[in-house]
Amino acid sequence: MEQGSQTYSFLIGEDDADERVDKFLAKELCDLSRSYIQKLLKEDRVLLAGKPVKANYKLKEEDEITFTIPPMKELAVEAENIPLNILYEDEDLIFINKPKDMVVHPCAGRYSGTLVNGLLYHCKDELSGINGVLRPGIVHRIDKDTTGVLVICKNDKAHHHVADQLKVHSITRKYRAIVQGIVKEDGVVDAPIGRSPKDRKKMAINEKNGKRAVTHYRVLEHLKGKYTYIECQLETGRTHQIRVHMASLHHPLLGDTTYGPAANPFHLEGQCLHAMVLGLEHPATGEYIECEAPLPEYFEEMLRKLR
Repeated sequence: MEQGSQTYSFLIGEDDADERVDKFLAKELCDLSRSYIQKLLKEDRVLLAGKPVKANYKLKEEDEITFTIPPMKELAVEAENIPLNILYEDEDLIFINKPKDMVVHPCAGRYSGTLVNGLLYHCKDELSGINGVLRPGIVHRIDKDTTGVLVICKNDKAHHHVADQLKVHSITRKYRAIVQGIVKEDGVVDAPIGRSPKDRKKMAINEKNGKRAVTHYRVLEHLKGKYTYIECQLETGRTHQIRVHMASLHHPLLGDTTYGPAANPFHLEGQCLHAMVLGLEHPATGEYIECEAPLPEYFEEMLRKLR
């Protein structure tokens, strides 16, 4: 390896399986141009199990992609003193209550102010390195405008243990949401989710190319103005799963202008969705651990307005 060059790696999760490796890298390495990524592929700098992969290779779950960046180009994520709302922390895990408008890791023009920037300052070198320098410790994500609890892994053993639980859908994940319309009864949505064929930036019910997605929902309260306060429990964890599934029932989330109507009468900045409960088997002790993030003030205010 050339002096000064850097090697990075990504462990492929279920959501990224079946995606072309060049498209995956373009999505994750947003500060590298598509042409530069193609150059890395042509120079055999992108490897799977030590062997070069072609640009059109379709990723499989648990593939570990490694790639080398020559010294002329360097990726770096700066540690930043960003206040973190820590619900629980030990030598293996951190449970964070993520605020609204915070991106989990650097990407798409957002290189600072992310959760990862704050974690690097708080944890120093104590983060899992499996997902590379752009996503240290990150084993799952929630959207920028979704608030609530997520777990961070501080070492590779913990990362693998939590990733295995995500794979078999044994982690408890409960969300609170306000949706449009009157949801009459509890129910389950079992409909595959994949990239929208009409808009690649959006997800959609996709019977042909989607992955199985299951959302259990429970009515908590009927609100004024034809809104419903619900709890959603994820059996699977697809990108935008709750937003897509509830929209498919004609009950889009309040404030979700991506999957719901463009009108935003309450001028919300994003969907009214909160990850309230996260529970899993602790990687070191084997005991069940669960953390709960209280509803944020904006959510409580919306409930007061609609009651």
